[in-house]
Amino acid sequence: MLDTHGRKYISPLFKGAANIFLKLNMTPNNITIIGFIIGLLPFVFIYFDKPLIAVILLWVSGFLDAVDGEMARISKMSTPLGTLMDVTFDRLVELGVILAIALKEPKSMLQLLFLTSTIIISMTVFLTVGALSRNKGSKYFYYQTGVAERTEGFIFFTLMILIPVHLQLITSIFSIIIAITALQRFLEARRILK
Repeated sequence: MLDTHGRKYISPLFKGAANIFLKLNMTPNNITIIGFIIGLLPFVFIYFDKPLIAVILLWVSGFLDAVDGEMARISKMSTPLGTLMDVTFDRLVELGVILAIALKEPKSMLQLLFLTSTIIISMTVFLTVGALSRNKGSKYFYYQTGVAERTEGFIFFTLMILIPVHLQLITSIFSIIIAITALQRFLEARRILK
């Protein structure tokens, strides 16, 4: 929801960074890979009790995730491979955070398993609708909006990392919001895929 409705306010920041990287002869896929590598580092810092560094790296990877898409649109270099890398790497970064937290907080394993399950269901609907729909947006595939998009995910992951004393509650709320998003996307799919 924040990605869809708030993007217009921070889009100039993404465009500015995208133009800088393009002037440095970097491609969107270069930035996707750099963002992915940075996005894997929070696993290490969560595990070794450096939550603030983990959160900063998570948000830097998220920033680069937005910038690579902006670069692809500006340079008209959107490709199926870039889309595949983007979606896959996003999930791997999320799984890295969840796995690191699970290793540190085994008492929250059930909530983390439920969170992972809701992410899988929501992404299954999202990707299936994207594959079955004509491209209606500026991305390479049809993009379904929802209550929980990337920014909401980063906010909840940040809370999970920084406030482990309330991990079970935060994770449960996050899971419910993702489940609502999956249902919302499924109902939209019923309407558009008839």
